[in-house]
Amino acid sequence: MPFAWMVLGSVKTQSELLRRPPTWWPESPTPDNFAAWFVDLQIDRFFLNSTVVAVFTVLGNLLFCSMVGYALAKIEFVGKRALFVLVMVTLMVPGVVTFVPLFVVVSKLGMVSTYPALILPFLASPLGVFLMRQFIMGIPDTLIEAARIDGAGEIRIFAGIVMPLCGAPLATLAILTFLSSWNNFLWPLVVAQNEDMYTLPVALSLYSTGQNATNYGILLAGSVLVITPVLVLFVALQRYFVQGIAMTGIK
Repeated sequence: MPFAWMVLGSVKTQSELLRRPPTWWPESPTPDNFAAWFVDLQIDRFFLNSTVVAVFTVLGNLLFCSMVGYALAKIEFVGKRALFVLVMVTLMVPGVVTFVPLFVVVSKLGMVSTYPALILPFLASPLGVFLMRQFIMGIPDTLIEAARIDGAGEIRIFAGIVMPLCGAPLATLAILTFLSSWNNFLWPLVVAQNEDMYTLPVALSLYSTGQNATNYGILLAGSVLVITPVLVLFVALQRYFVQGIAMTGIK
């Protein structure tokens, strides 16, 4: 019902949205709310920013979380157990605790209002490391040992054997990371200090809310535009997402 209300409200006029009692079906559907985003508010720039940040964040998580997960699952080294405990402890720390120190670091490095500031702090996540480690542990050790006996190095084993078997958890991690990055609001709001670096959630919040009133039509139309890529991605990868959540070993 909320999604249906959002879609139907996105083609209503402001006066109809504020009418009491409210109307369900638009009496005079209008594309003006969407036109405002494409013509007046330069949504293409905000869409590009969100896409760049989300894509690189997803790619970074797929690579680095898989590498750390593989090391924790299949490689013996000093401090392995302590490192895994550290990952689990980090998973329990709320993001707001590290928000200010992280911003100070980014500011000292001179990266405010840049793509690296929006991407680098989120290139790996403890949840992604935990997810990949749990799945990779289900890969038989005999498969890894056979590759080592044949002379394969750890990089070759990781890239040629482990990664092809991790389709389901990689798809799950991609969806979760994309969703988190695409909807991230507070960090881009603080770090992106000029309009050219605004992401879609930031632009949606700032441009739909005026000084004295909220333009609900623009807000709902922007919400439809923001949520559409997420729905498309989930529909495309839902089969792998379900497998990644349900599977505890290789298929």
